[in-house]
Amino acid sequence: MAAGDRVMVKQTDGQQLTCRLRGHLRLQGDGSTHPVAVGDRVTVEASARGDSMVTAILPRRNELVRRASNLSRSHQVIAANVDLVAVVATLSQPTTSTTFVDRLLCSARARGINTLLIINKSDLIHMNDDDEEDTTPLAVWQAAYQLAGQPLLLTSTVSGKGIDDLRHLTQGKLTLLTGNSGVGKSSLINCLVPDATRRVGAVSQASHHRGTHTTTLSQLIELPQGGALIDTPGVKAFGMHDLSPQQVAATFPEIVRQAPHCHYTNCTHTHEPHCAVRQALQNGQIAPSRYKSYLSILEELEQYHKYR
Repeated sequence: MAAGDRVMVKQTDGQQLTCRLRGHLRLQGDGSTHPVAVGDRVTVEASARGDSMVTAILPRRNELVRRASNLSRSHQVIAANVDLVAVVATLSQPTTSTTFVDRLLCSARARGINTLLIINKSDLIHMNDDDEEDTTPLAVWQAAYQLAGQPLLLTSTVSGKGIDDLRHLTQGKLTLLTGNSGVGKSSLINCLVPDATRRVGAVSQASHHRGTHTTTLSQLIELPQGGALIDTPGVKAFGMHDLSPQQVAATFPEIVRQAPHCHYTNCTHTHEPHCAVRQALQNGQIAPSRYKSYLSILEELEQYHKYR
């Protein structure tokens, strides 16, 4: 956990220690809003003042980054050294945007981090029991992410659906649990770690069913079965800035499958003739929502680099 020039460090003996940051870390000027992220491994020394000080941040295996809000040139490292990014979404109370989900998945995959999409509050979802084509929101999501090869898990902290599966999938891993406010991240943590005592917040009716923040700082929570969760504050937006168009395309498996069949080897899959990706979109092999997300990410990257 990091706040200001203070960070909470878990030592090798399991004890937690509040430490100051050595000055050169605060002034290193790498463009990040805070030099230390949850999941970082650090070295700690006693200072002349008698307290403890973080003196160095060890090299990161990976990091999940987003562009800082209202700061076009700054970025925030949400977490470091992560094994799994679990994106929590809901189809109602509140409704999660697929574009938001796809941005998170894209960013994680670009850094070689495995991903899991969790659709929480499944007890509130309408299921189609008819033999007719299922066009419910859940069916649309499931079809889109099946085409994308994205693991998807339905959970409910009310019925207990999917909780055992989530416990198994996070065992022994450092998992970043992220998503909009109000999707039930704290409730999921309470199911996985009964003594975590995470505060659970209600969905705000006055804010178009948007959630209220119940977590204000990212924290690492150990799991009884081994591994740990990184609990993050609810994320409203996820700006991207550090990927190339080719890197973005490489994070969409359904685009990767079709791209070799494009007429042009440098096809961007946006306007070129004889584009196999856009043909696959027309044939139903790529979900429209996923292609829309792909285009929105490319557009944001173009605008970002245009006005830098």
